[in-house]
Amino acid sequence: MPLSVEEREQFLAEPHIGALAVAAGEGRGPLTLPIWYQYAPGGELWVMTGSESKKGRLISAAGRFSLMVERLEPTIRYVSVEGPVVRTEEATIEHLREISARYLAPEKVEGYVEFASKEHGKQAIYHLRPEHWYSSDLGSV
Repeated sequence: MPLSVEEREQFLAEPHIGALAVAAGEGRGPLTLPIWYQYAPGGELWVMTGSESKKGRLISAAGRFSLMVERLEPTIRYVSVEGPVVRTEEATIEHLREISARYLAPEKVEGYVEFASKEHGKQAIYHLRPEHWYSSDLGSV
């Protein structure tokens, strides 16, 4: 059963690991990789990745991507969203801290931020405007 607008936006706002998919070129399936993301109901979704990484280059070239999140309990539920990249910006330490705090225990955030800021190279933030949604709650199948 499809989720209501409110249900799907609230579900997407929860800290799930996303599966990002972006066109990888003619004769190729989409590049699909796990990723952390940030979203608040009614707003844009954003992801952070290396601006010169394959993923970053493909997002820039395609100008859009998809993100799917799912859970298995208490019911099987998923939300998939697709849309255009409406803005790209250089990632800041504040972005890194925000996304890290979404996924990591509070006592792990600063250590991870220090590590990632030194080891991951130049990062970019890609803002997606949700355009197409697919969702379902399959119940406790």
